[in-house]
Amino acid sequence: MLFRSLTEATLLRRYKRFLADVRLPCGTEVTAHCPNPGSMLGLAQPGMRVLLWQAPPGEKARKLKWSWKFVEADGAMVCVDTMLANKLFKEAFTAGRLPEFSGYSSIEAEHKYEDSRFDFFLQGTAGSAMVEVKSVSLLELSEQGEKLAAFPDARTERGLKHLETLRSLNLKGADQAVQFYVVARGDTRAFKPADSIDPAYGRALRQAYAQGVAVHCRAVEIKLEPCGEHCFDLEMTLAETLPLLLKEP
Repeated sequence: MLFRSLTEATLLRRYKRFLADVRLPCGTEVTAHCPNPGSMLGLAQPGMRVLLWQAPPGEKARKLKWSWKFVEADGAMVCVDTMLANKLFKEAFTAGRLPEFSGYSSIEAEHKYEDSRFDFFLQGTAGSAMVEVKSVSLLELSEQGEKLAAFPDARTERGLKHLETLRSLNLKGADQAVQFYVVARGDTRAFKPADSIDPAYGRALRQAYAQGVAVHCRAVEIKLEPCGEHCFDLEMTLAETLPLLLKEP
């Protein structure tokens, strides 16, 4: 996934979940769309360096022409647009870069099952699979000081419901149920549930895993190249698989 001509800016504040005030290099202050409904814990401190995407001229459907895509936090570039996790998954699956899904050849987005809607429905020689994708941006430190990716960054009833439905689906034996985490940063060595933030989600994830729900986690690789003054091209791809740390806290 390639982003061209992202503009460097300084974050002033994030508010009302979907709005952020930023200062452009010329000193002008603008309001940008923040495509992240989560708490963005550790990613929205005033003064942080951010990268913005500007809508093409004439795109009338957008109320705000600037959109916040990346932030530099803890020495790493982090993607804040949660919708890009699904696009990365589909891009990697279509290109055959996900060997964990080698038995599936077709992909359908936004698949409805009972009273839930899952991100993807896969079919192939391995049968069918229901896949829920989550974007992970929270950083936690282990007792040894190692950087760990953690989810969620706020209590999530919707995420809990998805896990419970995946577990129920798996127990019925109809489809393979998959929880797939995309860690939107490349500086972590493993994944864990954020038990201190949402212990119910951590318990549900461990129970689902123990009962056969497949859990996968991959980090992203982000490459940044200057293309002008305060302007950058950025390439983001799914990278290595991260180990799961699912022991009880």
